[in-house]
Amino acid sequence: MAMTGVLRPGHISMRVLDLEEGVHFYKNVLGLVETGRDAQGRVYFKAWDEREHNSVLIREADKAGVDFFAFKVADKATLDKLDGDLQAFGLKTERIPAGEMLETGERVRFEVPSGHLIELYAEKTDVGNGQSYVNPDPWVPDAEHGIAPTRMDHCLLYGPDIEKVQEIFEKVLGFYLVEHVVMEDGKTDLAIWLSCSTKAHDIAFVRHPEPGKLHHISFKLDSWEKVLRAADIMSMNRISIDIGPTRHGITRGTTIYAFDPSGNRFETFCGGYDTYPDYKAVTWTWDEVGAGIFYHDRKLNERFLSVVS
Repeated sequence: MAMTGVLRPGHISMRVLDLEEGVHFYKNVLGLVETGRDAQGRVYFKAWDEREHNSVLIREADKAGVDFFAFKVADKATLDKLDGDLQAFGLKTERIPAGEMLETGERVRFEVPSGHLIELYAEKTDVGNGQSYVNPDPWVPDAEHGIAPTRMDHCLLYGPDIEKVQEIFEKVLGFYLVEHVVMEDGKTDLAIWLSCSTKAHDIAFVRHPEPGKLHHISFKLDSWEKVLRAADIMSMNRISIDIGPTRHGITRGTTIYAFDPSGNRFETFCGGYDTYPDYKAVTWTWDEVGAGIFYHDRKLNERFLSVVS
């Protein structure tokens, strides 16, 4: 498909309880590359195979959770157009000037009805992946440091009014519904998985009474063997594993969920399937939601559903 409009997830800003403990975890256990620190006290990271300067920011705060989640758009003209489209849809937008985040251009920020701040940006410095753009090798030493995901892939957010969120993402931002879980009434969605690409999802939302909550941030690995290696590294470092290794029915990914030292849940996964905007969305009914979330156990895990930051 032609890549226009919103291209992909770009960055997430998260809160941690102890900054240096968080830096150690994201740099040495998860294996991200630290790329900078700013005057606001934020530390910037990227996965080894990502090209842009940053995809994960952390800052110290009294409470863990997510500050904002951002998407890269095709160019400045697209950014301006989507800003206007969001306003025409009735959303208030804020222009964050270039340079407010390190190596990042102007951003458009808006709040969706689930209580989350979403950003769009068109420009960020290309720092590469440690390889030349001419005749590169297949990987670099950073690919073996810690868990070493290839990219920050998506996030799952908890909040109310997800049908209104879906409308914004579909009608304004050009996303499409890939899968959804329907509640016992057979009509109301409990959860939605949305894509702006050919991935099974670029963002997902679960209906929840409290606004602005983070369920997890997800990082992509290349293989099931890498997922198992991630489990080893988590255990070696006494990381609190939530569940896995296992498989999802929804999106078909193989996965492990665990918590950073501040209680922010993260996922390391591989797999999933390719999808396209003309594909019919997959529906999971309430009686089979256990298999949808954890295909092997085919039952729900209360902690997985209820613990958020």
